[in-house]
Amino acid sequence: MPLAPILMTPAYRYGAMTPWGGEGLRTLFGKNIPDERTGESLEVSAIPSLESQDPDGNPLPALIEKYGERLVGTSVSHPFPLLLKLLDAKDTLSVQVHPDDVYAAKVENKLGKTEAWHILAAEEGAELVYGVEAGVTKEALMEASQEGAAVEKLLRKVKVKAGDTYYIPAGMVHAIGAGIVLYEIQQSSDVTYRFYDWERKDKNGNKRELHIQKAVDVTDVTAQLEAAKEIQLVPGHYQLLKEKYFTLERFEGFNGKLAADPRRFALLTAVKDAHITWPDGSLMLPAGCTALLPADGFDLHLEATAALLSYPTA
Repeated sequence: MPLAPILMTPAYRYGAMTPWGGEGLRTLFGKNIPDERTGESLEVSAIPSLESQDPDGNPLPALIEKYGERLVGTSVSHPFPLLLKLLDAKDTLSVQVHPDDVYAAKVENKLGKTEAWHILAAEEGAELVYGVEAGVTKEALMEASQEGAAVEKLLRKVKVKAGDTYYIPAGMVHAIGAGIVLYEIQQSSDVTYRFYDWERKDKNGNKRELHIQKAVDVTDVTAQLEAAKEIQLVPGHYQLLKEKYFTLERFEGFNGKLAADPRRFALLTAVKDAHITWPDGSLMLPAGCTALLPADGFDLHLEATAALLSYPTA
């Protein structure tokens, strides 16, 4: 018998872990956030101590252990390769960069981190740090980062709006600006190197830890990307990105089939309420919620006004 879709319960990062967070996930999606500074809802996560769960409280690693390839797929590597988050940036995040797999394995004994953002909501004038300005060298980046605020003039900024999608490969300097709620799909890694945190201090007058040398080591100063351009697959179904680690698609006004693929799992997130059905079963997926679609799963019928789908690239 194929496996049914699994409605996931997220873990949250909040409070002192995300001083830049807010209440946007409750405002937009009615999430029961734990704190008024909730920055991240980890919708599908196998990160230790931040695992998402099924409706019975079983954490994702336990589900993987129980079902194995039937859940994750025949072509999916171990450990679980993806992490899906919803983020609310009430304030601007630190300027940061992530290592690739080679550097992360050597220095941190972890996966590297390539990610992508799909903007769900953005205040007027909201922007991202998206790389560094053309011509900036690693030497200039190091010098400015050590000085502090001097690094700001080296950062490339882009204005964003709801519906935009940005790919952030390992090595690309980036930061989410204030007033943005977004969907993030990434490699399952928590390795982050901070260059700069806008001279912020906590209530005790302390600044956040920076990792300037490691950050400069892994930075690709030549990364100059633009917002992704979507491709229509069929009416109502669009491909936003297809990269090495993941593929990201969206549905708009879609009413049709969503086929299972034995090679890999998929993650379906409702931006607005969605409904999925299969033989002898159905699931209402409220806005802001995510279902894990097993590799050995049913072919589904999806009705979605607005939804996002991500999965490992085969």
